[in-house]
Amino acid sequence: MHSPSGKTLIGVAAGLLLLACGGVTAQDADIREIEDSVIKIHTTQAAPDYFVPWRLLNPRQTSGSGVLIDANRILTNAHVIANASYVQAQRHNDPQRFQARVLFVSHEADLALIAVNDAEFYAGLKPLTIGELPNLRDEVSVFGYPVGGQSLSITQGVLSRVEHQIYAHASSYLLAGQLDAAINPGNSGGPVIVDQQIVGIVMQSNTGGRAENLGYFIPPSVIRHVLQDSEDGVWDGFPDLGFRTQTLESPSAKAAWGLSEDQRGVIVIKVFEDSPADGVLQVTDVITAVDGHEIADDGSIQLNDEMLTNYKYAMDQYHVGDTIPMTFSRRGKEQTEELTAGGLRENYSLVNPEQFDRIPEYYLYGGVLFVPLNMNLIKRWGNDWSRSAPIALLEARNEWASLDRRELVVALQVMAADVNLGYHDWRNWVVHTVNGRSIRDFDHFVSMLRENSEPFIVFRNENGYQMVIDHEEALASEEQILARYRIPSTYSNGLLDEHSFSRQP
Repeated sequence: MHSPSGKTLIGVAAGLLLLACGGVTAQDADIREIEDSVIKIHTTQAAPDYFVPWRLLNPRQTSGSGVLIDANRILTNAHVIANASYVQAQRHNDPQRFQARVLFVSHEADLALIAVNDAEFYAGLKPLTIGELPNLRDEVSVFGYPVGGQSLSITQGVLSRVEHQIYAHASSYLLAGQLDAAINPGNSGGPVIVDQQIVGIVMQSNTGGRAENLGYFIPPSVIRHVLQDSEDGVWDGFPDLGFRTQTLESPSAKAAWGLSEDQRGVIVIKVFEDSPADGVLQVTDVITAVDGHEIADDGSIQLNDEMLTNYKYAMDQYHVGDTIPMTFSRRGKEQTEELTAGGLRENYSLVNPEQFDRIPEYYLYGGVLFVPLNMNLIKRWGNDWSRSAPIALLEARNEWASLDRRELVVALQVMAADVNLGYHDWRNWVVHTVNGRSIRDFDHFVSMLRENSEPFIVFRNENGYQMVIDHEEALASEEQILARYRIPSTYSNGLLDEHSFSRQP
C-alpha cells in the first residue's frame, strides 16, 4: 500500500466479534443472510519486477473479501485481484473453492467485479443491495475474513467522518468514509452494512502510529459510479476536466484577482493542453461554483448540514462525456460555462501513476536498459521509497507534462560490455535528448533509436552529461549481450508490435 501524507495505508480486515449463543432471533436470521452473501477471495499474485522488467516477482498467496451484489457478480477491492494470475471464491462455511474470473476493474476507485462460472456456487445465495450513506455517528457493521482464522468475522463501529481521502491502492483522491473501529489486515473488500444493505466497501486502515482504530471505506456514491461505468465493460473512470487549482484563503490574493471580500473560490494554476478546460479556463481564473455547489476559499463544498468535502465531489458525480456547469470569475467578471467531461489522462505529470495488470516496457540498446519513468519503478525501492528512491526521479513527480514532453526515459542500468565501456557504473540516469532531439515519450525515444542513421547515438541529461554509443556496434552486440545476461529480448512484449518502426541496418 501507499504512504500518503506520512501515513501507512494498508488493505484491511474486520476484527473478530463472537456472536451470542442461544435461540435464533430475527436479528440472528438477518445476520445469517448477510453472512451467506459475504465471499472469501483467494488470489495468486505475481507482480512484474520493474528493476528487471522481463521477469515477475515471486508469486504470493493472498486473500480478501467480497460481497454478492446481484445474481452472479461479486464486488471486491481492486487491490485484492491486482496482478492476479489465479482467483478463487469461497462461500461462508464451505471448504470448497471455485475458480473465478475478473469482469471489471476500477483501480482508480479500488473496486472490482468478479464472477464464478460454476452455477453451483450461487445456489441459495441472496444478493445484497447498495444503500445510502449513513449519517455521521450512525453505527455500522463490517463483515469479512481477517487473517489469523478461516471463519467470517463481524465488527461494529461508528461513521465518524466523510470527506475526500487519498485511496492507497492507486493514489486517487475520492470521497471516503471513516470508521471508528478496530480493523486489521486481511479483510479488504468486506462490506459495510446498515439494515442489510451495503453502505460501503472497506479498503484501508491507518496504521501510521498517530491514530488508532481508524478505517476507511468506499461510499455508495463511488460504488454506484463504478457500477454504471461497468455496464459497457469499458473502464472510463471519473471525469477530469484538465485543470488544477489552489486554495484562495489569502485576502491579498483575492484582491489581486478581482474578488470582493465576500466572494469565495479557488484559483486556477494550470490548464493542460488538449483538455476539456483548454480554451475555456485560464490561469488566474477563480472558480466559484461547480454544478451549483458554491466553493469555499479552502476548496470545500457543503454536502449537507454536517458534511464538507473537496469540490472535486461535484465533478465526481458525472461520467465521461457529460457536461458539467462551472461558474468562474475572470478579472472580477463572473461567467458560467459548460465543460464536457473527459477521462483521466495518464500523463498530467511527467511521472505516470502506478499501473496494474500490465507488462513493463523496456528497451535494451548497447547493453543499456532504458525504461519509462513511472510510480511502479519508484515504488520498487520499497515501502520507504519516498526516502530511498533517487532524488532526480522523485523530483520529476512535481513537473507537469505537456504535448511535447509527456514522459521521461530512464537509463536504469548498464549491462557491462565493450560497447558501453566507460559507463558500467551508471544507474538511474534520466535522458533528456537523443542526438540533440528532445524526447516526447518512451515510444518516441524507441523510434529515434530504431530509425537512427547516424554513426553514434549521444544521450544527454538536463545538466549536459552525455553517454555516447557506437550505433553499429550496439546492433552487432545485441545477441551477445542477451546471451551473457540471459535476457529474453531486447524489448518488452508488444512494444514494437504496436508501432511501425523501421530498423536501419
